[in-house]
Amino acid sequence: MKNLIMRFIKRGVGLNTICVLMGSPRKNGNTAALLRPMVETFKQHSADAETIWLYDKKIEGCIACLSCQKDHTRFGCSHDDDMQEVFDAVLKSDVLLLATPIYSWYCTAPMKAALDRLVYGMNKYYGEVEGPSLWEGKRVAILTTCGYKPEKGADLFEEGIKRYCKHSKLKYIGMRAGRHPAYNTEFFSEEKREMAVKFAMEIIENGI
Repeated sequence: MKNLIMRFIKRGVGLNTICVLMGSPRKNGNTAALLRPMVETFKQHSADAETIWLYDKKIEGCIACLSCQKDHTRFGCSHDDDMQEVFDAVLKSDVLLLATPIYSWYCTAPMKAALDRLVYGMNKYYGEVEGPSLWEGKRVAILTTCGYKPEKGADLFEEGIKRYCKHSKLKYIGMRAGRHPAYNTEFFSEEKREMAVKFAMEIIENGI
C-alpha cells in the first residue's frame, strides 16, 4: 500500500469530483463504516467527495411519463422532489459511487428509485427523436455490504449495474463488498478498512 501511495505522489493526482449516492438508512451502519475510510482517502488525494444520503431526500418513483424526453439539455422530470439536486450532483461529478446495503439481493428502495429516475433523465433515448446520454463516459463504482458471500449476495446488483452502465454509456470500474454474516458479530475490521482504502485508491488511479 505504501508503494502505491508513493506512486500517486510522484505522478500527481488530478482533481476528481466523486458523487456518493448513499443508499443506507443508517448513518453509523456497516455501509457507512466502509465508506468513511474511502472518503478520507479521496480527500487526502485532492478528490472532492460529496455524499448524498438518499433516505434523507424525497425521491418519488419513476412513472415513465417521458416528460424528461422533451428537452435534451436538462433533467426535465415532472416530479417536484429532490431528484433535481441529485441529478445536478451526479452530472457534475467525474465518478459516481453507489454505496448501499443489499436488501433481498438488490439495492435499497431509495437507491433503486434514484437509479430509475437517472436512467431516464440522463439518457434521452426514449422520445420522438433519439438524443444523447448526458453522462456518457462517467465512471461508476459500487460499495456494498451484504449478509451472504458477495458472489451470492451482491452479484445480482453488480450485474444489473453493469448492464445499466453499458446502456447509459458509462464506464464501470468495479465493486467492493463487505460481508456481515451475523448480527451478533463485529462487522468492521482492519482488513475491511484496508480493502476500502485500496478501493478508493483504485478509483483515483482510474481517474488519472
